[in-house]
Amino acid sequence: MKIVLLAIAAIVAFVLILTIALPPPVEIEKRSNLPLLGKAPEFVEISGWINSEPVKLEDLKGKVVLVDFWTYSCINCIRTLPYINSWNEKYSAKGLVIIGVHTPEFEFEKDYNNVKSAVEKYGVKYAVAQDNNYSTWRAYKNNYWPRKYLVDKDGNIRYDHIGEGGYEETEKAIQELLDAAGNTTSIKQETDFSQIATPELYLGYNFIRQALGNEEGLVANSINSYKTPNITQANIVYLEGKWKSEADRIIAVENASVYLIYKAKNVNIVSGGNSTLRILIGMATIEENYLGQDTNKDGSVIIAEKRLYNIISAQSYDAHLLEIRASLGFELYTFTFG
Repeated sequence: MKIVLLAIAAIVAFVLILTIALPPPVEIEKRSNLPLLGKAPEFVEISGWINSEPVKLEDLKGKVVLVDFWTYSCINCIRTLPYINSWNEKYSAKGLVIIGVHTPEFEFEKDYNNVKSAVEKYGVKYAVAQDNNYSTWRAYKNNYWPRKYLVDKDGNIRYDHIGEGGYEETEKAIQELLDAAGNTTSIKQETDFSQIATPELYLGYNFIRQALGNEEGLVANSINSYKTPNITQANIVYLEGKWKSEADRIIAVENASVYLIYKAKNVNIVSGGNSTLRILIGMATIEENYLGQDTNKDGSVIIAEKRLYNIISAQSYDAHLLEIRASLGFELYTFTFG
């Protein structure tokens, strides 16, 4: 019995010695499987900040940073904002910092008050930097609106997404970099991009990618008279009446019309000028189930500020002939579709 007790005591003593001698457990750092895409450039030559004091990327070490390049009249950017707002609400307390880099596509988007109004309109609570000179845009070698970069806690770019969509993938990348625990909410896309057959269409002579359907064409900084067109091709803009062509827009010099055969569910225009539009589908008054958010029941749209207007919102992605009857002073920058 004494021998047994001595053996047990020896074993206990040995275990105690091992416990004291062993080093404390090493905490293994969790690593992301996302690729290393280089060091994230600093924000440079920012002309103004909204919702924040000036921010430096180097001061955000230890945080995960989502850098979102956008501009407030871009429909593709606008459609991403609810998702970004959601991520800001869900993950800011866990270490996510979102910086919206607002790089203007058009001259009027450089105005601080215009950007501030858009930020308020779309419920953006995170920091927004005005990149009016494209300095940060060039530092990131960016060419797209919208574009998202995810920067890890060490300042490295680990994820890069161009355009809309990929919301679930982006959120998973955010979670991975935050090493966050908890529920993951799957976010569904409401727009079926495979059904949209009409691309974004620009009207200014410096931006236009597809020639007008009118044989008169666009002449830079000139007023042209366009006769009633023979509309035969889809995804081509046709004009009627007198229009002035400028670098980033066309301007109605009298009551005039725009025609377009498009295939999409939603039609948006970036426009300005104090004017009233009349929207018709297939040469007829627009039906109630086609009214856009900015279209009144009588088919009219009041243009009172430079921004994006949703003029048609339908239930299906059918092809239609759109006619916009515009009053004097109407400024048209671009068409976008959803």
